[in-house]
Amino acid sequence: MTEARSALIVDDEHDIRELLVLTLGRMGLRTATAASLAAAREMLGRSSFDLCLTDMRLPDGSGLELVSDISTRFPETPVAMITAYGNVEAAVEALKAGAFDFVSKPVDINVLRGLVRQALELHSRRQAQPDGTGRLLGGSPAMVALRETIAKVSRSQAPVHISGESGTGKELVARTIHAQGVRADGPFVPVNCGAIPTELMESEFFGHRKGSFTGAHADKPGLFQSADGGTLFLDEVAELPLAMQVKLLRAIQEKKVRPVGAPAEVDVDVRILSATHKDLGALVNLGSFRHDLYYRINVIELHVPALREREGDLPLLAEAIFARLAQAMHRQAPQFGPGALTALAAYSFPGNVRELENILERAMALADDDTITAADLRLPGGSTIGGHGAAPGRVPALPGAVALPASPAAIGPRDTASSALPSYIEEIERAAIQQALQENKYNKTRAAAALGITFRALRYKLKKLGID
Repeated sequence: MTEARSALIVDDEHDIRELLVLTLGRMGLRTATAASLAAAREMLGRSSFDLCLTDMRLPDGSGLELVSDISTRFPETPVAMITAYGNVEAAVEALKAGAFDFVSKPVDINVLRGLVRQALELHSRRQAQPDGTGRLLGGSPAMVALRETIAKVSRSQAPVHISGESGTGKELVARTIHAQGVRADGPFVPVNCGAIPTELMESEFFGHRKGSFTGAHADKPGLFQSADGGTLFLDEVAELPLAMQVKLLRAIQEKKVRPVGAPAEVDVDVRILSATHKDLGALVNLGSFRHDLYYRINVIELHVPALREREGDLPLLAEAIFARLAQAMHRQAPQFGPGALTALAAYSFPGNVRELENILERAMALADDDTITAADLRLPGGSTIGGHGAAPGRVPALPGAVALPASPAAIGPRDTASSALPSYIEEIERAAIQQALQENKYNKTRAAAALGITFRALRYKLKKLGID
């Protein structure tokens, strides 16, 4: 027979304790109660619990102290805070301290039951998967701290804003928070806020009804409805226009959206995660980002370190990237030759991990065998395939190909650290390969020789770039 799960209830009001004991007992939980901070700590020292409910105000201290204690000593145990009605500041402080969620007095029984069910699911998942690091690899102090913070914020329902340079892996961090939290079984819906045309934003976020505007041939759910029960990840949130920021703020506050053309609002239950490489605080001061939305989505801020700040992580990351790429190419994972890893370590990686992945993928395609040399890496400012330095203002060319000018409109120092870099390099490679094929009458063996790469590398590139 499975032992009933247990809950610790901490509140100095007798009636509240009795209500919680009765409600949780009907849900099949064993309960223990404490009327003070000291009594709660004593019980935690004697027994383990599957969840804890604590009041904010206790006779001998604050419930925040208990939240902090449990987060530190019993990280697998979710704790929810009971706050006074409308005390948003207290609720935010509880979430920052590590609380899973909060419930306001007077306690709504249905809300409480839903919170308890989610907390128990989270506890079960954390016991089954104690280490959810996923692809967030690295033993540097910066990455250890990042994983610890992710484990902490995953327990709560608080909005998290993820900051960091382009290419650091902010979406991967968001997916990890989702996967380690109670909403893991729900949808994870990422959206690039800068990629949606302004005139379509309201329809994309909130949905629309058939006939509500020209082209609306059928009902369409919005991103909020698609993420219901899960997580909505607002990437590049700084790109939202001010008019949309107002509507987004209301949807987050009210947990309701009105589809375009609909007569009434619909309820949505989503956790909001957001990210940008820009300084949101500075944008608030400039008036281009609303301060009320900033404080709503930035309850907890999580910074993702740049690759140059992750001392010692480069070899492990490179090994993992090689293994993943080799599996996709159905080949053996390569090794670094003399000087290659040293050359990588000396590079600043303005495009961070995304740029590292692009450099290693290109090196695998261009290498003659399973040993990657420093020349294969073709690092900016270093050697080209032919061993000659690149002329200023020009992109290193493949042998036999025309060097394409790097105009400021096409690529600049800021663009180098953005997602434009991989696609720009792909276009250069595409043009060089197509030219070599034409000049060699589409004989792939001769074209590969003209390009200075192996036939296997050319075949991989043709498939990757979609060249027929």
